[in-house]
Parts: sequence; C-alpha cells; structure tokens
Amino acid sequence: MNEHHDPDAPVEIMWEGRFIVAKRKGRWEYVSRARDIRAAVILAVDEADNVLLVEQYRVPLGRPCIELPAGLIGDDDSSHDEDVATAAARELEEETGYRAARLEVLGEYWSSPGMVTESFTLVRAFGLEKVSEGGGTEGENITVHHVPLAGLAHFLETQRQGGKAIDVRLLMLLGQEILGRA
Repeated sequence: MNEHHDPDAPVEIMWEGRFIVAKRKGRWEYVSRARDIRAAVILAVDEADNVLLVEQYRVPLGRPCIELPAGLIGDDDSSHDEDVATAAARELEEETGYRAARLEVLGEYWSSPGMVTESFTLVRAFGLEKVSEGGGTEGENITVHHVPLAGLAHFLETQRQGGKAIDVRLLMLLGQEILGRA
C-alpha cells in the first residue's frame, strides 16, 4: 500500500470556518467547502461567437481574476436543495445580465484534486438574451467581458500582462490552439 494513502484512516477536522474546512486523513491534508456546497460554472457563447467572461477581485490571489461566470449551488440555508440548472441560470443573470433560453449540464469536474475536494458542474448556456446590467450581487463588483473566441488567447495574454489572474477553466477554450502549437 502507498504510505501516503490509507483508505481506512479517519478524517480529522483541523480547522473549520464558515465556508472552508481544513482536514487531514492519514498524512494527507486538504480543504473542503463547508456543508459540501458545490459550484456551477457557465460556458456562455453568443451567436456571434463571443464568450462571456467575468472579472472580479479574488482575495486569495490579491488581484482581479478573469473567469467564466460561476456561483455556488444552494449557498444559503433556504436553498440547500437547489438544482444545478437553477443555480447556473441565477448566477449567469446576476453576474453577466444575460438569461439563457436553454441550459445543458456537461458534467462534474474537480478543480484541484490534490488539495481540495471542491467540484464544479459545467453548464453550457444557449440562446443568450440581455436582460440587465449584471455585475453580481452587492459588493461583487463584477466586470463583464464579451470576448471573440478567435481573439481569446490575445485577450487573456493582455489581461495577464496587466497583472490579472486567469482561471484554469479557460484552458478548455484554448485547448485546440495550445495543441496545435509545434
């Protein structure tokens, strides 16, 4: 048996806050969201092949981050049984000001499985209609970017050079370009 993995080791809570729980199982330390809350991440591309991205300040990074729209599923006590599509529709509209005519759940993925248990469900949004300004809920101060897919790599590089962080999920939109490089 691998000395770093003991499936029978008990899980020890090392520290617990309102949103995060630090745990240890054997020699392995990792972090979970409190109450096992999950996230929905929305891939929204309009009819002109522009992807909707959001920019918001992320405290752990100490700078703004360019991301796909996303949010927690059932993040308050009154909606703990919220389904993925409902959360995705709500978050898309809150953050970007767009409503989707149709949503398709594309599966569950893990963000950084070596150190966090957090997963997200990727949801594709179709038939986008502008219904409000977006920007998130009070205090989020989200900036919405409409970026042509054909110019995404340049946009992200410009943002990176400007000191902004780039969320790893954006790699899925760069995949073919990255693979095509010699």
